[in-house]
Amino acid sequence: MRIGVPTEIKSGERRVGLTPESAAELVAHGHEVLIQSGAGDGIGAADDDYVEGGATIAPDAKTVFGESTMIIKVKEPQAEERAMLTADHVLFTYLHLAPDPDQTADLVASGATCIAYETIVDRDGRLPLLAPMSQVAGRLSVQAGAHALEVSQGGAGVLLGGVPGVAPARTVVIGGGVVGVNAIEMANGLGSEVTVLDRDLGVLERLARRFGPSLRTVYSTGASLQAEVLSADLVIGAVLVTGARAPKLVTAELVSQMRPGSVLVDVAIDQGGCFETSRATTHAEPTYLVDGVVHYCVANMPGAVPRTSSFALNNATLPYAIRLADHGFREVLTKDPLIAHGLNVHRGMVTEPSVARDLGYDYIDPMTAITRA
Repeated sequence: MRIGVPTEIKSGERRVGLTPESAAELVAHGHEVLIQSGAGDGIGAADDDYVEGGATIAPDAKTVFGESTMIIKVKEPQAEERAMLTADHVLFTYLHLAPDPDQTADLVASGATCIAYETIVDRDGRLPLLAPMSQVAGRLSVQAGAHALEVSQGGAGVLLGGVPGVAPARTVVIGGGVVGVNAIEMANGLGSEVTVLDRDLGVLERLARRFGPSLRTVYSTGASLQAEVLSADLVIGAVLVTGARAPKLVTAELVSQMRPGSVLVDVAIDQGGCFETSRATTHAEPTYLVDGVVHYCVANMPGAVPRTSSFALNNATLPYAIRLADHGFREVLTKDPLIAHGLNVHRGMVTEPSVARDLGYDYIDPMTAITRA
């Protein structure tokens, strides 16, 4: 199979779909790998590093899309990239379609087979290709929040961990999944007073055992959420409904009652955001104010640390990419329903139930779609 890796063009995005090591692995399996010139610059990987592993360098994205069967990316294809997709392409990347009707419409119109990292599941029901970026985003959320609390950023001028004789900032994490766990770990490590809210008692029990008395666990209700948000210096939105839009848990009214200079970090912004006042921002302009509250809503947070993120992502995605290249998507998806969960769009059909529901498409079961077209 000929596999293409274009340079990421989303604002502030410097990750790459394949590292030189991953490209060499695919070449060793007998595949051709076509890398757009400069695609690895953001992680310190030169074109020559790819060539040494057997990859070929392409001058531009048009060549990559035009000469490749499987396209491996990091972020969702931008409009100019979607225009180059055809029914002959297999697209393997993050998609986050539910809050993005324009992207979904373009992918449906293209006829391409689109497999999303974020909806593939493993035997335990976890999301193995979302997890590494959730780990990065969870850790970054605390760094970003701590910086946003500085007065120069519009924050209240509070040091997250405090100092002897001065109380630390209060961090509230909404959601105890992978993002939440990593945010808790970082906030704890910096000396913040940390509270987590979740509606799964099993999750709260596991977190209580892991972090002990350094973490307050609170069952999430409307009343408890409001109380914790209003008392917080930093609120991290770490909720996830696989494939679907994030629920709006913090209303605009509640934001208006928060202390001026407090900070909201919305890690769920890729799925539409979990704060009613959230709107996607970029690394170039990461924050804005609503009612005196700082909002950090960067839609590709791990892009701030592209080298760490790219290697972490490739560690997870490479085995799947090899299987798809070695055996073809039809055989892999037909034989492995866990990977089939990743199929979001195929030959003009929407095959992810949450996307179909949220955007008003007819849902077609992945196996039905594969055998139909």
